[in-house]
Amino acid sequence: MEDLKIIELYWNRDEEAIRETQNKYGNYCYSIAYNILYNNEDAQEIVNDTCKATWDAIPPAHPQNLSTFIGKITRNLSINRLRYLKADKRGGGEVALSFDELEGCIADTQSIHEDQDNSELTESIDRFLATLKQEQRQMFVCRYWYFDPIEEIAVRFNCSDSKVKMSLKRTREKLKAHLIKEGVINENR
Repeated sequence: MEDLKIIELYWNRDEEAIRETQNKYGNYCYSIAYNILYNNEDAQEIVNDTCKATWDAIPPAHPQNLSTFIGKITRNLSINRLRYLKADKRGGGEVALSFDELEGCIADTQSIHEDQDNSELTESIDRFLATLKQEQRQMFVCRYWYFDPIEEIAVRFNCSDSKVKMSLKRTREKLKAHLIKEGVINENR
């Protein structure tokens, strides 16, 4: 079913919207949740929570891109679940590693969580991503949005782990310079 039809079902408060969302985006949401939580049961629960949160959000929201809208809900619910499960611990996993990698660009992990809703930061990062070559942008998004492991990214792009690591390092350095230039962060960070 087309996204516009699904959104219309939500606006009409038709429960078919939830079934159609599950059918079309269930695997996508599961993949996002699993890459953050590394637990089948938690990931499946997040998929269900995503459908409920989408039901609660539409209306009033009228997303331009349903997959991005649903993906963001899934990601945020997954990160919140991870925080709950880890409490104050900074256990292993790709999420913690990804946040560690980004610390040099966007302060500490707590600031990254707080900055998720910061529209100035988001807009600046969007502008930055638009300047990257497609492969760099895709690697960056795979790592820092979907929290894919380096090894999976290397396989996806048919290259070595070291190439992915170097590309991400250079992209982080460019991001930091971009954020400083735009005045989003201080140079001393």
